[in-house]
Amino acid sequence: MEINRKLNTTFAQIFGPKKTTQYFSPGRINLIGEHTDYNGGHVFPASITYGTYGVAAAREDDQVLVYSTNFEEIGVLAFSIDKLAHDKNDHWANYVKGIVLKLKEAGHLIDHGFELLVEGTIPNGAGLSSSASLELLVGVVLEDLFNLKTERLELVKTGKQVENEFIGVNSGIMDQFAIGFGAVDHAILLDTNTLAYEMVPVKLEGYAVVIMNTNKRRELADSKYNERRSECEEALVRLQKQLTIHSLGELDEEIFNAQSNLIGDDTLIRRARHAVTENQRTLLAKAELEKENLAAFGKLLNASHHSLRYDYEVTGIELDTLVDAAQAQEGVLGARMTGAGFGGCAIALVKEETIPAFKNAVYDKYLKTIGYAPEFYVAHIGSGTTKIG
Repeated sequence: MEINRKLNTTFAQIFGPKKTTQYFSPGRINLIGEHTDYNGGHVFPASITYGTYGVAAAREDDQVLVYSTNFEEIGVLAFSIDKLAHDKNDHWANYVKGIVLKLKEAGHLIDHGFELLVEGTIPNGAGLSSSASLELLVGVVLEDLFNLKTERLELVKTGKQVENEFIGVNSGIMDQFAIGFGAVDHAILLDTNTLAYEMVPVKLEGYAVVIMNTNKRRELADSKYNERRSECEEALVRLQKQLTIHSLGELDEEIFNAQSNLIGDDTLIRRARHAVTENQRTLLAKAELEKENLAAFGKLLNASHHSLRYDYEVTGIELDTLVDAAQAQEGVLGARMTGAGFGGCAIALVKEETIPAFKNAVYDKYLKTIGYAPEFYVAHIGSGTTKIG
């Protein structure tokens, strides 16, 4: 990944000319395995070439100065490495504060300040995990500037800790893991119970993953997320009266179908069925990609969306319109929503030569049905968080 000369120039204009180092931290997509993480299942994310660039330099005092080209109106934000309490007036700098604080609490020596300029290329509100991208970026900047002896898994867990404890978002570890461990042309099959993972080659051979952004604000996502989570927990409790299991992810479809009467509630059965079948689809997806069977992989994407729509009920008219339109286009092997749902993004596996016609057709259908326009980004699977020069 080449050095961004413009960012070096901007850094010099904001902080003054000095020796700097550049870093890059990707966003992520989840190919399949939605709402499985908190149900003890597998997820299948990949890092992408949209992400967060950073330019950093050490200071000799205790001050940390940060600036984002995405929030020029906020200007430079400053704090001391000895005063790291969350402050809503510090906006996005709270993510930087949180990483510094948690690494210091873990015993790492961070004994002077630094300057950091960041520029994000992840589209706002697209659900491609800009916060985890920033968390891992800061972790790698600190690892480099302070010569910290950190393992990548420690930085991944630190990012999650900041998200949960410092920012106050009750998210799982998939985002940080995908961004920290990502590799070019590989997805990560991650067991969310054990953090055991496999790097799986993704050879798309003339196809590309097109991200489709509904551009809908996701007001419902958080409340429905908590509701679905509690519904799955209740289904699990009812199954545990007869079955020795710790999570829905331990069940296969055959056992679930044989025992689902234990749940005794149609809604809870559908929620649990999604968790079980989506986990099975994720394991199948890995097998099909290893065989380079893209057509079968595409069918699994379609089945995933159907389950999210009818069993889990987290899609909504915007996502369904995008996915229905995408699945109807020539050159599309499969499409599904990705992320929490109720807005955000869907992905489609599209033959590269048909992408312009695909975008036009899906755009027209969505605009006519929903009344405002979607956005499209062609995703390439890139490296995890890294120093680039």
